[in-house]
Amino acid sequence: MQDLTRLCGNSFMVIGRAGMDLYADPPGTRTEQANRFYACLGGSSANIAVALRRQGADAALLTCVADDAVGRFCVNELDRYGVDRRHVRFVGGEARNSLALVESRLEGHQSVIYRNGAADFEMALADVEAVNYSAYSGLIATGTVLAAEPSRSAALRAFALARSAGLPLIFDIDYRPYSWPSDEVASELFRQAGETCDIIVGNDVEFGFMAGDYDRGLRKARQLASESAAIVVYKMGEKGAVTFTGGREIYTGTYAAAAIKPTGAGDSFLGGFVAALAAGHDAEAASLRGAAAAALVVARIGCAPAMPTPAEIDDLMVRQSPRAAFRKDGGSAYRPLRQQ
Repeated sequence: MQDLTRLCGNSFMVIGRAGMDLYADPPGTRTEQANRFYACLGGSSANIAVALRRQGADAALLTCVADDAVGRFCVNELDRYGVDRRHVRFVGGEARNSLALVESRLEGHQSVIYRNGAADFEMALADVEAVNYSAYSGLIATGTVLAAEPSRSAALRAFALARSAGLPLIFDIDYRPYSWPSDEVASELFRQAGETCDIIVGNDVEFGFMAGDYDRGLRKARQLASESAAIVVYKMGEKGAVTFTGGREIYTGTYAAAAIKPTGAGDSFLGGFVAALAAGHDAEAASLRGAAAAALVVARIGCAPAMPTPAEIDDLMVRQSPRAAFRKDGGSAYRPLRQQ
């Protein structure tokens, strides 16, 4: 288990995908009825890097992008947001960046994601071995980097190099079944990551998957916190989150949002949470700031362009008290936890 005091630094290396998101425009339009789209940067790791930048942290992205118009779009967007992309490599051939067709609507929401021949899976050992990990305050990875080779071996090598440099490892489970060859492979790789990483963030379904039983996700999060990780955040959607750290179980609620879409909340939460820890907030305050960031993102168009600033989070937290968190008892029953 790593000493997390280095999170007081504010420079992070993020490993994983960047892509293009196309939102049917105007908001509320179904994709099949759209005749125009709003293009923006997407991909969970790129979104997290942007979230950190908007929060005042430095962020670099380590990935591969296609040597085509979409790949160049992603690189240009990274530049626009101030994300360091010196470790972003162009790859040729048939590799392509992720492309998502997304709707700014809740009822009947559709997100259609194209991941054939994903360029980010081309990340290789040479890419991760070229990084000076001692220049960063932490390494952030999403689960998708482990889904295919050569990205899988490269990511595990990056974990080892970052660990040798004394960096905390921050892991967003980010389980996307369509990226994996089988549930068995995903379960084993997530087990390895869970035993390696210092901060682990995921939702109730993702921890349930790690446990091999969706009713035992909370137990799995508690186990990771007691055996290996310094901080584990178990998210329950609108029911709030449980943060396990230092032998404590901290229940925090969520903020009301005038949501127009469900996408981007997880990436925004992680960026807000990590940035808050880096700014010196404790785990409880960091979880609340992550929840506020998530509430702001789902009320805006896009993911990367929707990421909030610290001032916007502060304003929401002044205007609103968090809704009651819910404590999970007996596997499925929830009861409100009183707010302090």
